[in-house]
Amino acid sequence: MNLPNKLTLSRIALTVIFMFFLFAHGVIYKVLALATFAVAAFTDFLDGHIAKKRGLISDFGRFMDPIADKILTLAAFLAFVEMGLVPAWMVMIIIFREFVITGLRLIALRNNRFIEATFAGKHKTVSQISTIFVILIFLLFREFGYSLEFWTPCFQEGFEMAIFYLMLIAVLLTVISGVSFFMRTKGIIYERQNR
Repeated sequence: MNLPNKLTLSRIALTVIFMFFLFAHGVIYKVLALATFAVAAFTDFLDGHIAKKRGLISDFGRFMDPIADKILTLAAFLAFVEMGLVPAWMVMIIIFREFVITGLRLIALRNNRFIEATFAGKHKTVSQISTIFVILIFLLFREFGYSLEFWTPCFQEGFEMAIFYLMLIAVLLTVISGVSFFMRTKGIIYERQNR
């Protein structure tokens, strides 16, 4: 197994560690959760960069890289729903999109076709990861606020509003990228159905 694929799989392992830190109580755990997520997100850039630079692009990497991304981001969003930080309906839209796109990728692979990520898809990923970073920073500030006794309802309301609008942007980009991906792959789906 080459280095980019190892980095891809490490992102899945880091997701487990990230979730442990996220649900643990205390400022230090929130710092560790933020740091772990940052490292995991960086491996997303690093594995692709190394694969292209060294000519190590593989079918396994092409398929598993977006899967690892989905595991990381969906785990974070589901955790935030459990914490009452984001509306469940927004995360359900994101989950639905990711399952549909994964299904379309599998159909394409069965037709010996691989579909590269779209420009809209890359924007979607950046918006989701950026939103998760903001929420993690919010949690870190809140932990500091509770311990230093400066956290106020005004802070809480301001952060919650920022999170809502960032999530709204992420959901809109998720839907747009999903429609864009479907339009590019519908020919492959019909091709399989007509065989």
